[in-house]
Amino acid sequence: MEFITYEQEGFVGIVTINRPKALNALNSQVLEEIDATFKAIDLDAVRVVILTGAGEKSFVAGADIGEMSTLTKAEGEAFGKKGNDVFRMIETFPIPVIAAINGFALGGGCEISMSCDIRICSENAVFGQPEVGLGITPGFGGTQRLARLVGPGMAKQMIYGARNIKADEALRIGLVNAVYPQAELMDAAKKLAGGIAKNAPIAVRACKKAINDGLEVDMDQAIVIEEKLFGSCFETEDQKYGMAFFLDKNKEKVKEPFQNK
Repeated sequence: MEFITYEQEGFVGIVTINRPKALNALNSQVLEEIDATFKAIDLDAVRVVILTGAGEKSFVAGADIGEMSTLTKAEGEAFGKKGNDVFRMIETFPIPVIAAINGFALGGGCEISMSCDIRICSENAVFGQPEVGLGITPGFGGTQRLARLVGPGMAKQMIYGARNIKADEALRIGLVNAVYPQAELMDAAKKLAGGIAKNAPIAVRACKKAINDGLEVDMDQAIVIEEKLFGSCFETEDQKYGMAFFLDKNKEKVKEPFQNK
């Protein structure tokens, strides 16, 4: 990999977009490497993924405008599909993905963060969809996920006006869950990931699928999705152990980690 680094700490995988000279901008190669990196993650050994950018200035400053500037209509649509396919893969990845947004998250950067389950950011983070100022629309899911996350009115205001927002406003409108000093961001992301990773992995995966799938249908259908995923957790070793430990009157023994089976 030229532009992506991957490391694992315990049950947590850390994916870093490492193209700092270009503020981690997304070109075709970066998208392909993100895709390959996620697909190579061992889901038996990793329970949560953190996605971040290299350096202190930028998470992802956007898609590579130099690459996009000469595209034809057909090529533009194909480039949009490439980004959308990668971001949808992240969104539907079986385990939770946390975006640790360490600076600029503009255009494709805002879009990739929105494909993650949870977003936390540093105080210097800046979010926006500036595409209309370049003569295009957001192309990697920005018109769809932003409206779902912050509401259509706020999304339209940001997208139509190509208006960037700072970390405090992103927190206020619900685009991010928390804001931290730059130096504390990765520790906070790892603490959040560790808190998720200590819980039953099968159940966490089922919760992600229930929430994501349920948001796409009406409530009657959504409840059925939950019922089936709820039922799927029973008879697993994690469920048997978790409930037995809860019911144990003598909890002097140290709780063992869940086994993901």
